[in-house]
Amino acid sequence: MPAGRLPERTRVYQNHHLDSTRWDGFAPRPGDIVITTAYKAGTTWMQAIVSSLLFGDAPPKAPWTLTPWLEMRVYPFDLITQELESQGHRRFIKTHLALDGLPFFPEAKYVYVGRHGPDVFMSLWNHYTAYTPEIVKLLHETPGLVGEPQPPPPADPRELWRSWATRGWFPWEFDGWPYWSLLHHVRTWWEWRHLPNLLFVHFNDLLADLDGEMRRIADFLEIEVPGRDWAARVELATFASMKRRAESVVPGGGMGFQGGAQRFLFKGTNGRFRDVLDERDLALWQDNVARQLAPACARWLERGGEV
Repeated sequence: MPAGRLPERTRVYQNHHLDSTRWDGFAPRPGDIVITTAYKAGTTWMQAIVSSLLFGDAPPKAPWTLTPWLEMRVYPFDLITQELESQGHRRFIKTHLALDGLPFFPEAKYVYVGRHGPDVFMSLWNHYTAYTPEIVKLLHETPGLVGEPQPPPPADPRELWRSWATRGWFPWEFDGWPYWSLLHHVRTWWEWRHLPNLLFVHFNDLLADLDGEMRRIADFLEIEVPGRDWAARVELATFASMKRRAESVVPGGGMGFQGGAQRFLFKGTNGRFRDVLDERDLALWQDNVARQLAPACARWLERGGEV
């Protein structure tokens, strides 16, 4: 990329969940933190990490108001913006938008969280099949829906996999149906990985060394934690701690999900796809990855490690 260039928004994402134009009403502040994932890659985990680093065990409010999902079209936008404007502390916001659908703010810091596609899928299967009738009704009936409503999940996860791994919701995507693409998402952010205000973090690395990754995140975000408090901050961000506090950690306290907050957080592990998908299923994904991603990006998305 030429020196001095910054990402530009070139696409609009609007479907049953997304309305990327809502970002037009966002007023950034210096130091804002944007947590970005395609989905089910550790979004809530990274929110808990950032909250722990900033506030320890005394965050100012529940995470669904503390760190909103701005482009989620069923959330009242006026309430979200009022909440963000009222926050006097350092703010952090989550997004699931590809970078070509998001305004880029040089004064903000961006944390990208990635995860191997089949692991994302298994977490998505749990998420998609847990929607309550109330949340489905809200997705269908909230004014402003662009395109078709989200269809109900099939009975067999392999049936969903064959669409998710090979078919896009938007015309420029080639995976992710009936949500949006993981591969296009990571590719748009990967192209700008050299930017000093963008940090890549991988789910595998968080699992392997939470302490070390939190130190790297704290350094990037320029957050100083007193040494005597560090171990407690890391403990707050462990999956076990998050499960114990699930209703205060997950969006909406898990109200939109059968099984509530515990179902939303679920396992927090990798590799469950091996009990569901066979070699032919996985080949669909591997072939698509080879077509869509540069080799270095593909390796990172699967395994993690240095970018």
